[in-house]
Order: sequence, then C-alpha cells, then structure tokens
Amino acid sequence: MENFFLTEYFDWQPKRPTIVHRAINKALRELRIPFRAGPYSGGMTSIEQRINIFHFVMQVLVYDVPGDLVELGCYAGHTSVLIQKVVQRYAPTRTLHVYDSFEGLPDKSEADGSTKFRKGWLTTSEGRLVSSFQKYGLPLPIIHKGWFEDTLPTELPDTIAFAHLDGDFYSSIAVSLKYVYPKLSKGAVCVIDDYCDPAVYPEGWNALPGVKKACDEFFSDKPEKVHYIYSGPYSHGFFHKA
Repeated sequence: MENFFLTEYFDWQPKRPTIVHRAINKALRELRIPFRAGPYSGGMTSIEQRINIFHFVMQVLVYDVPGDLVELGCYAGHTSVLIQKVVQRYAPTRTLHVYDSFEGLPDKSEADGSTKFRKGWLTTSEGRLVSSFQKYGLPLPIIHKGWFEDTLPTELPDTIAFAHLDGDFYSSIAVSLKYVYPKLSKGAVCVIDDYCDPAVYPEGWNALPGVKKACDEFFSDKPEKVHYIYSGPYSHGFFHKA
C-alpha cells in the first residue's frame, strides 16, 4: 500500500534545522544538557511516530491477526485518522474503536513525577474528532466517550489486533493495560505513546515518566517486554502479544 499520505496529512512536510537551532544545540552540548532543538511539524505526533504506527497496523493486517483496532486517548484524531485510512484501504471489514474523556487529562499521581502536564490539559471535543475524519472523507470509528475506568471494563471489543495507548499519565496507562492486554490476540501489536527509557536513549523525550513506570510494573510478571523505538521528537514503545 502506498503511504505518501503520511506526509500529506496535518502538515507533515519535513523542515530543516535553522542557524538558531544549531546554535542552541551547540550550547546545550557544551552544558551537557540532553536535549536537542529542531523544527517540528505535525501537531500532536511526529512523522516518525506515524510511520511506526503505519507499519505496525499493516503488520497485523498482513498477518491476519484476529480482532479490531483500538486507540485509547484519541484527542482530535491525529493518529486515529491514520489508522482508519489504513484499515479502510486494506481491511474495511475491521472496526476501529476510539476512547477519550473529551475532558482532558485526569489528576496526575506521585508516579508521574514532576511533569508539567496537569488535570484538564489536552481537552478537545467530540465534534473536533468527527471533523478530522470528515475532512479526509473517512468513515467514523466507534467513539467511546468517558474516563477509561468507566468505559474499558465493558466497551472494548472481544478481540484486539492492534492497540495504541496514549494516556499520558501512570493511572491511565495502568488501567489501559489492565483491560486491553487480556483481549489482545496472539501476535497483536500494542504501541504505547510517551514511553521513554533513558537507559536505552538518554536524549529521548521523557516528560511523562509515569508511562514507563506503569509498564514496568505491569510487565514484571508477563512474558512480553516493552521495546523502546526511535520515533523522532517524541517517544514510542511497543510489544507483541505472546
């Protein structure tokens, strides 16, 4: 399947670093600060993240892993539009389910550390999500409105081939894994947004440490391991269901 739409949706044209970016990065290197400045396009996700998701979704479809697709924390649909585009083109009998409170983030906990993210951040509307799909002429997914702890126990599909978990906070990722993991088919792929492992890549985006903490605790007695993969300015982890 062609995937040029990855650069056409949501301003995905790559941008080159400027003299200012290079000067800032030189100063950061001298100060030994593990951060790199650079131009960025694409709203809530990087083009590398979208490429990761494109290939993972295609993988479960090509290998005919049973189940539907879910996104937990869909916001305005920047990623779910991509998932639906692939499903509509390659496996239109599959169903995409999206979940969001549409009230922004919940309260954070001590496990989330000193992150600047706060309750109510990333608030959007269901109408904005719908508009994102209409803009590209795509059928709407099944929308599940509410907090994860209220919707996930009863509103997940029976079997899941692909899951994208984008809950930002420790509690959201913990409850997502609790309910999604048992429904994942063998060979299913689960991508976890904002998963960063400084031991693997110290310069990664680690603004939401509660995500990795929730994963570490959940997988402490599981056969799977979350792998940290390159994803541009932000961070991604993933695992295959054993």
